[in-house]
Amino acid sequence: MTAVQGTALEIPTPDGTADAYLAHPGDGRPRPAVLLYMDAFGLRPHLEEMADRLAGAGHTVLVPNVFYRHGRAPVVELPYPIDPGSRPEIFERLGPIMGALTPELAMRDAGAYLDWLAGSPLTVDGPVALTGYCMGAALALRTAGTYPDRVAAAAGFHGGNLATDAPDSPHLLAGRVTGELYFGHADQDHSLPPEQIRRLEEALTAAGVRHRCEVYPGAHHGFTQADTAAYDQEAAERHWTALLDLLARTF
Repeated sequence: MTAVQGTALEIPTPDGTADAYLAHPGDGRPRPAVLLYMDAFGLRPHLEEMADRLAGAGHTVLVPNVFYRHGRAPVVELPYPIDPGSRPEIFERLGPIMGALTPELAMRDAGAYLDWLAGSPLTVDGPVALTGYCMGAALALRTAGTYPDRVAAAAGFHGGNLATDAPDSPHLLAGRVTGELYFGHADQDHSLPPEQIRRLEEALTAAGVRHRCEVYPGAHHGFTQADTAAYDQEAAERHWTALLDLLARTF
């Protein structure tokens, strides 16, 4: 692990300005870029720590506040740790905000994030990698399918609603993906039941996408998030191994 520098910054988008966190090796040399998509709880110290860990492995990592249209992070005040008792109240406030981020808006923003990374002196030329958590897993899959020439690889962990019956379900973009994908599913996750896991796997296989989908036994939705009650250290470390392996193959 190398020394890391973290910086708060602002990303211009077609609809305003997204606050974000950038982590990169402290030597200032250009590195392969990773766009990290937040979970529903948003940009906060724990995600900054995750970005720092990726940067320490030799990457320049951008974590945007995808809810920026509703204010700077934290858009919703969060307890620490985030426990089951507080979740209903949190999601009562987050629900409308999540619903307002349509696929069209999210992918318009994704273009802005990718443009910023491409123009940064801290990144090397070429496609980027993506990783996403919870709702961020769907954003990663959508971005890989919307900007296939700009995404070398994408990972998603404890993602929800990845392969629904909706006409705009993320898995329907499988045929446009050219990068390698990895998904680490929680087997105790009501937001991604077994039938959706099968549907996603079938769509990726039919499209000829290089991919691996794995179910983490005993893991719950949110297992990578150390500031929540769902955190599972063993599963989280497995996620790090899988993610860093994917990045090593990509870059």
